[in-house]
Amino acid sequence: MKGLTSKEEEIMGFFWEQGPLFVKQLLAFYEEPKPHFNTLSTIVRGLEEKGYLSHEVYGNTYQYYAMISEEEFHKGTLKNVISKYFNNSYLSAVSSLVREEDISLEELKQLISEVEKAHHK
Repeated sequence: MKGLTSKEEEIMGFFWEQGPLFVKQLLAFYEEPKPHFNTLSTIVRGLEEKGYLSHEVYGNTYQYYAMISEEEFHKGTLKNVISKYFNNSYLSAVSSLVREEDISLEELKQLISEVEKAHHK
């Protein structure tokens, strides 16, 4: 699945939080100056083309809804980062976090415990 721009991810956040929405309803989530309706409509159609959204037809308007959960999106994003920057090695990713001290020894122990629990299931 194709990645998302920051604006697309922001809009997907509205669908994940609120559920199905009409493009007109998206405008309510923005402060002034609000984006133009056509701009939002174009982004939403792009999200549908990428497979993130689908729609139901109501008269002459569409109500869009998410085709992928936020959790699925985050899992896919993490896999892409591991693939792109760490040569598909989760060990390299964790090693990098340890080297940069972005993960504490206690957090590392917790991670090992969670991996062991998942492995024993």
